[in-house]
Amino acid sequence: MNDTPGWASPGSAPSGEKVPDSSGTPRPADQDGANPPEQPSKWSKEQPPPAQWSAPGAQGPSGAPPPAAPGPGWGGRPPGGQGGGYGGWGGPGQGGPGGPVGWGGTWGAPPPAARPGVIPLRPLGVGEILDGAVSTMRGYWRTVLGISLTVAVVTQIAIILLQGFVLDDSAATEALNDPSATLGELSRAMGDTLLSSGLVLLVTLLGTIVATALLTSVTSRAVIGKTVTTSEAWRDARPQLAKLFGLTLLLPLIAVAIMGAGALPGLLVVAGGSHDAGAALAVLGAFAAGFVTLWLMVRFSLASPALMLEKQGILKSMHRSAKLVRGSWWRVFGIQLLATIIANILASIIVIPFAVLAAALSGDGFTGFLDSSADLGWTFLIVSGIGSVIGSMITFPITAGVTVLLYIDRRIRREALDLDLARAAGLQDYGSAASGTTRTTPGS
Repeated sequence: MNDTPGWASPGSAPSGEKVPDSSGTPRPADQDGANPPEQPSKWSKEQPPPAQWSAPGAQGPSGAPPPAAPGPGWGGRPPGGQGGGYGGWGGPGQGGPGGPVGWGGTWGAPPPAARPGVIPLRPLGVGEILDGAVSTMRGYWRTVLGISLTVAVVTQIAIILLQGFVLDDSAATEALNDPSATLGELSRAMGDTLLSSGLVLLVTLLGTIVATALLTSVTSRAVIGKTVTTSEAWRDARPQLAKLFGLTLLLPLIAVAIMGAGALPGLLVVAGGSHDAGAALAVLGAFAAGFVTLWLMVRFSLASPALMLEKQGILKSMHRSAKLVRGSWWRVFGIQLLATIIANILASIIVIPFAVLAAALSGDGFTGFLDSSADLGWTFLIVSGIGSVIGSMITFPITAGVTVLLYIDRRIRREALDLDLARAAGLQDYGSAASGTTRTTPGS
């Protein structure tokens, strides 16, 4: 026996072991039923009460098993049998009949991570990020659907009014489809088409910015299990809307500038007279610029939640996004691509039937729907607009929720944000040994 207190009572030894005498010569603990002379104890005279020093497996006075002693570490022997691994005992996650081995010699499965809201407070998997976005929709449906519906209705009404009163694409479409049209007519038709598409895109972009800002506030609070009303979300998001609008405009401008720079050498060669070589060079440059643009857009894809939740400026939020994405570009790209595909598939399931119904109810029927030069009329615009509103109610929460949760996941992995989230949720001693919560945060 050594001088370290353990499972057994001080001064006793299990059956079959040898106790050294005063001269250091080992002899059996019990011999012919005679009690050996009492040896001087090496323990302090002041010991804990006897009830706290029961033998392994013994019951206390109340009949409850004693509390478990600290794990023995890698070289220790667990109660209940042998296992494989180092020194005959299991490594991390392995063990014998006594149960699986945890890190540091603790036995049994690690306790689950705290989950005050829609996600557990630990690094997230792909399924947990998607499930968190859907859980936010399901658990806070009044606020989420209220925001999405309001923004989608206002946006779609503006688009319908623009298409019905201001934008008339039929003349431009006829000119573009006319092989005998002059260069001036084609240029004018292309200008009108780009103008109408730009206005619709601008209105849609404004709606997306407002929805993203409001839903970012809702999702961030849903993570710690706190509810938020629409008015509270608006109050939190309103000071950052102008910066978010600038960020949302700056990123497409960066993409256009990179694409233009990639195609510019080929266009200059075309202008110099080498049409075939110039066209090939322009296409090659555009492809290369496209890859650079995609790489940059993914690196800046977390700038929106960084701007909203950290109250950062435009450039600072872009720098924060690049820092968080560094080392995990493919993971961020894959998760956002998957979320976009899922959201668009769900939206298409709703939008396409409404578009078919709108074509059937309009005056020209399906023929007018297939004829791009025909004026579809108010019936088509209104019915298809209803489908777009319902589709936007689904796509807004999914895309915004996945972006926010991906941002939180990256900060948990790099900056231990789960500790701050636990404190905000009111969890005491989260991550400490006293709480019983084991926390492992990879650095990537």
